[in-house]
Amino acid sequence: MSPFYNDKEKKDLFYVKTNGRKEREIEIIAIKIKEIIQQSLLENKDIVFLCIGSDRYVGDSLGPLVGTMLKESQLPYRVYGTLEEPVHAFNLKGILKEINKQFKKPLIFSIDACLGDKNQVGYVIFKEGPLAPGKALQKILPEVGDYHFKGIVNYIDPLPSSQFLNDTRLYTVMNLAKVIFKVISKIEENNETI
Repeated sequence: MSPFYNDKEKKDLFYVKTNGRKEREIEIIAIKIKEIIQQSLLENKDIVFLCIGSDRYVGDSLGPLVGTMLKESQLPYRVYGTLEEPVHAFNLKGILKEINKQFKKPLIFSIDACLGDKNQVGYVIFKEGPLAPGKALQKILPEVGDYHFKGIVNYIDPLPSSQFLNDTRLYTVMNLAKVIFKVISKIEENNETI
């Protein structure tokens, strides 16, 4: 789980609120990602989606849910992190080594859950740069991704951080996963119309 989302990170930030009018925001992010992917393919980079999290905790299952949706839809990108084979704190470093061994110039889109303010729960954030998985739970893991998606699954309150993982609603996580999947699958829909 990525760290608490901070409004100061708004530079070059794209976001979607899962409940409400989201089609326009989804389209804007899909167009931006399509541009990034097209440029990367010109530079002979391999496209990788690194979906981080564990299905053992509802609050941390966003990444594996998105990874499973991407794998099942057979999009033409390499996907790491599914419900069957999650990428989490114990295997992340090994998976990163595998990616860098298998691909000369990977362009990595990382996906993870994060915490935010109460009014931010349900937002999907897309931003350039790496994310820091596990930081919300004080885990020291490598930062990952050239670009990243964060889904704000819950908010901070007086409970211990690990309690958020159990108190998060599956409904919220599923809605976030569906929005991220829709953004990514829309990239391919746009490619088919060209």
